[in-house]
Amino acid sequence: MKRRTFPLAAGGLALVLTACGGSAGTTPRAVEKLDLKTTTAPAGTGLDKITWNLPYEPQTLDPIRSFNYAENTALANMCESLMRLTPDLKIEPGLAEKAANPNPTTWVYTLRKDVTFWDGTPLTADDVAASLNRHLDPALGTWWSDYFRTVDSIKATGPHQVTVVLKQPDVLFNQAMATAAGAVVEKSFLSKAGKDLGSPKSGVMCTGPFKFTGWTSGNSMTLTRNDTYWDAPLKAKSKSLVFRFIADETTAVNALRSGEIDGQYFYLPPAGLGQLQKSPTGSVTLGRSLTFWTLLGAAKTGPYADPRVRGALSAALDRAAIAKVIFQGAASPDRALANPDYWGYSTDSFRKAYDTLPDGGVDLAKANKLLQKAGKPSQPITIGIQGSSAVHEQTANLLKATGEALGLKINIKVIPVEQYGNLYSDPKARAGIDAFLSTWYGNVPDPLDVYRVFTKGGRSNFNDYPAVDADILKAQAAYDPAERAALVTDIQAKVTRDVPWTPLNNLPVILYMNKRVTGAVASFPYLYYPWAAGLGAR
Repeated sequence: MKRRTFPLAAGGLALVLTACGGSAGTTPRAVEKLDLKTTTAPAGTGLDKITWNLPYEPQTLDPIRSFNYAENTALANMCESLMRLTPDLKIEPGLAEKAANPNPTTWVYTLRKDVTFWDGTPLTADDVAASLNRHLDPALGTWWSDYFRTVDSIKATGPHQVTVVLKQPDVLFNQAMATAAGAVVEKSFLSKAGKDLGSPKSGVMCTGPFKFTGWTSGNSMTLTRNDTYWDAPLKAKSKSLVFRFIADETTAVNALRSGEIDGQYFYLPPAGLGQLQKSPTGSVTLGRSLTFWTLLGAAKTGPYADPRVRGALSAALDRAAIAKVIFQGAASPDRALANPDYWGYSTDSFRKAYDTLPDGGVDLAKANKLLQKAGKPSQPITIGIQGSSAVHEQTANLLKATGEALGLKINIKVIPVEQYGNLYSDPKARAGIDAFLSTWYGNVPDPLDVYRVFTKGGRSNFNDYPAVDADILKAQAAYDPAERAALVTDIQAKVTRDVPWTPLNNLPVILYMNKRVTGAVASFPYLYYPWAAGLGAR
């Protein structure tokens, strides 16, 4: 996942050193409670053109390979899915007007009959089956494989009906159909485009409120309004949406402040966040989010493979300092990997369980007790960080200072930005690294979507954490919300205790728009929901 950079405020390291020298059982420093939104004020009228910036140029618009910020920000306005994740983090019908679950291993989707692709061709079950079956083709290499591991078959069982048969019950499959994993491209276009699908040359052919018009590599992508769009409340207000690809933060911030760019989503605070917040030409909105800042455990041997050592480092960390200093106040301390925005069901059960977890504050007594039980290791712990990222460097400095104050030896290994992505997919790239920093997010409002990474053999279970594998299988099969919540809260308690991944901060969506425009979705679903349909004049 891409990272942004910004300079460390003076005294950041001192904050952690002060925390490490504080009294046992101290609580987090006061962090201002964030006012998180889901939407912005509705637009009055549409505009001829809106210019939006992406943090980098998308690699592709092919839905099966679109699994990152820039790709999904663009794709969400073009290619719709069977289900829909709404701005308030609810799941509702999308291209499917109904999703039935006649037995635990079968999902039957009844499609809407009034939907056409941009070229006027009606949507059929064959289009849906062809799009979803691409995830089952190993030669194509979907990035959404975790949601399709349990799928046995996907077939058109009627002109407007698709039936998915699972190998085992999996409650997350239907939820995933609200993400790009469930996106539909016209079948004939799939055949015509071939390997060029989603490229600047071919683009895509979908059903959304904006249609692909053109893509000039290295410069911009243009979408135009789909005037025959089926969902009247979500018809695009403005005529065209032009995406720019300004990756340099300073340049992007200046373009936003000058009005050259109308808006941008940030997934980490930019260096110029203060400038944007004070800008007389626009405003910043913080949105509800499923994203978090975390230390991913990767050690299978050595001191960091011991949950007591991981727990000691976690207990001594000053998460409030990270939120206040490194994230410039645009974050909040984390006590679990899945924050409250994941609670899409059984809210009271999740809240009660969450409140029993350690509060994420500095607890030196606990840290020292855990280390005494483990025996302070003499072998160093190596943490990987991304080069050219001040956020990584600053967080690493805090981790190093915290660890060394406890008597742990921590080495920091800087990995070039071009190679950092290999850590997520290549065990050889992780050789010699005990943990590495990352932004991370689940895709749907269910904590199980986060904790499922610890499935045995899962591609993101980097340290082969084994304690919750059987529990995850039970939770996947629990279609009853209360039953599933009981299982997932137990998983959460075990994961929080053993710290295979260390939760650090919840990260809100950061949305900037100039005063000319309004109407954008402010929350995390902008990655999968047609967030730009409501954009127009303020």
